[in-house]
Amino acid sequence: MDPISVEILIAMASGVAGAAGQHAWQALHTLVRQRPESGTSDPVPATGEDELAALAAAPEDAQRAHALLQALHQRAEDDPQFRLSLAEWTQQAQAAQTGDGDTRNTVSGGEQHGPIVQGRDFNGLTFNGPGTT
Repeated sequence: MDPISVEILIAMASGVAGAAGQHAWQALHTLVRQRPESGTSDPVPATGEDELAALAAAPEDAQRAHALLQALHQRAEDDPQFRLSLAEWTQQAQAAQTGDGDTRNTVSGGEQHGPIVQGRDFNGLTFNGPGTT
């Protein structure tokens, strides 16, 4: 299983990973809420729910994201079915990853008048607003 990173969890929890990230975040909620199968009548507690809720409450907190990762890995060690489901989720969540990859910006089609902004993964930009000093 390719590891999911703290950065990816933060991007999904905070909504900066776009629609794919939101979908992956909801899928993680569903996965974590699934109860493990138990061979006894005793209920087996699902782990990761508290950590998931904590990260949802403070989506940019790296410590909370790290705690969630630890809980997911611990549960995967204890529950083989969860391990398989988490591996599938991780593969799907990789598509929502931000911050990696090539950027190719092209301006074509004649003469351009005015500012052109090129890049990738912009965050917190303001155009035509008051300047800051």
